[in-house]
Amino acid sequence: MDAGLMRTRVGAARVGELATADAAGRPHVVPVCFALDGDTIVTAVDAKPKTTTTGLRRLANVRAQPAASLLVHHYDDDDWTRLWWVRVDGTAEVVDRGPVRDDAVALLVAKYAQYRAEPPPGAVIHVAIRQWRGWQWTGP
Repeated sequence: MDAGLMRTRVGAARVGELATADAAGRPHVVPVCFALDGDTIVTAVDAKPKTTTTGLRRLANVRAQPAASLLVHHYDDDDWTRLWWVRVDGTAEVVDRGPVRDDAVALLVAKYAQYRAEPPPGAVIHVAIRQWRGWQWTGP
């Protein structure tokens, strides 16, 4: 899959799976809403109920080990010729405040109508993309 198509598919995706690892290398994967901004992926801790805190494991993981991946994909039960996935790998950081966080929240608000009523109040994870990988069905 070429770079342009991978970028288009990631940009249009509504949900992805964010993979992080803790300091001991134990993996952690969660579904996230996100936005693509150039060579950056941003996602935020929003107001949906998770636990009694906004100090989530994904934030602690990024602070301990900045490598992160985001996977988006399309699966079709009836037509496997439409299968594809794209994974971006990069270096993540947690941004708690300031213009980088505010710009990321603005991107998320623009992409998701649900965030217009209640913008994400928590920290942002900012992933600087260093590698794109993808696959799509190309036939037998």
